[in-house]
Amino acid sequence: MGRKKGRDINGWLIVDKPAGVTSTAVVAKVRWALDAKKAGHAGTLDPDATGVLAVALGEATKTVPIVTNALKCYDFKVTWGAETSTDDASGEVVRTSELRPTAAAIEAALAGFTGEIMQVPPAFSAVKVDGERAYDLAREGVEMELAARPLWVDSLKLLETGEGWARLEMVCGKGGYVRSIARDLGRELGCLGHVAHLRRTWSGPFEAADGVEFARVDREAQDWLEAQLKPLETGLADLPMLRATPEGAIRIRNGNPGEVTTGADWGELVWVADAAGPVCIGRYQGGTVQPERVFNL
Repeated sequence: MGRKKGRDINGWLIVDKPAGVTSTAVVAKVRWALDAKKAGHAGTLDPDATGVLAVALGEATKTVPIVTNALKCYDFKVTWGAETSTDDASGEVVRTSELRPTAAAIEAALAGFTGEIMQVPPAFSAVKVDGERAYDLAREGVEMELAARPLWVDSLKLLETGEGWARLEMVCGKGGYVRSIARDLGRELGCLGHVAHLRRTWSGPFEAADGVEFARVDREAQDWLEAQLKPLETGLADLPMLRATPEGAIRIRNGNPGEVTTGADWGELVWVADAAGPVCIGRYQGGTVQPERVFNL
């Protein structure tokens, strides 16, 4: 068996994704530029969207579910008066309206889109329908009814309005589609709408302001890029951190429950460290932690 191509490199590279490139292409470019064995991302961004794309490298890929489940913030502009096939500006206009909402009407409607809501994903989305991606079926002209799914919307605020548009900010949990919010808000207001511009300003512990420009991934030397990496444990900021005893760390690294010197709630998801660094993600069980993902650092 030949060695898997690439270097053992662990950590997070935060990319400020530009419009016009897919999330998969960003990950592939980062992996190539750093010659990394393994890479993945924590939450897809639409090709036309910009902002935080957190790329996990090596052992940091084991922390991806934690970041994916964290809250995310989107700054977006909705154009009123037209609904499109994709619910953003890249699609064909399918319905139009002469109505335009007032700022007061928009504000009043926002309350119905906060808290635990049910959301139908856009037809052009990565949701799977009978094993196929919805966007592949939509491109083939297949009519489909996507099922509504629950979404936690922490907050939805009106930032500014103009002639025929509104700018909003949404903080939401995993699996939220801003395009669906724009579409449903437009329908609720009777004026129709679609996303004209979308930017993810932060995702869990990562902020767009800290992101590397995508163009620099290609341009900069490998050691410069490596210097921009954030440690693996940055992705674990939302979990309590517990300390393992020396014997406990050995047991955990072998996949067994290991003793820790600090506590948490029974059954709580935590991460464990010792003097050498992160050891695992696991469940606290009264003095010990049962590992679920062990880090091989």
